[in-house]
Amino acid sequence: MTTPVARTAVVPVAEIFELRRSVLRPGLPAKAAVFAEDAAPGTFHIAAYDERGTVRACVSFFPEALPGEAGETGEAGDAAYRFRGMASDPAVRGLGYGVAVLRAGLDQATARGAGLAWCNGRTSARGFYEHQGFTVTGEEFVVESVGPHYLFTIKLPG
Repeated sequence: MTTPVARTAVVPVAEIFELRRSVLRPGLPAKAAVFAEDAAPGTFHIAAYDERGTVRACVSFFPEALPGEAGETGEAGDAAYRFRGMASDPAVRGLGYGVAVLRAGLDQATARGAGLAWCNGRTSARGFYEHQGFTVTGEEFVVESVGPHYLFTIKLPG
């Protein structure tokens, strides 16, 4: 039985930073979890909370062209948003928090005019992304000090 996610919200990066750091950059200095895009124009951060108001999952979205495309566009000239820093508390994995932040972020990107979303996702998360409608684009590659990844894309409605 899954526990329902209490809510999701667009939040300041400070609200999600500790979860991002602890899940994605454990044992590293806090600055390892700071992204250049965190305060860039158009960037937004999503948090999912449990019933007690604890942040259980997070993700950050920002306008960025799909690699190999010109300008801030993806396929067929659609505005593109990239997301990164997606993390869920290991204590609640499989309970819908990751899906909740991803879906809320995709909805927000769509509302901001995006026609495409993409990420460099860990190879271990391939099943998760494909289950959410993403397609693997290209070959597996390694992000230094993080591990193997794929580029995942999804066409947004609109």
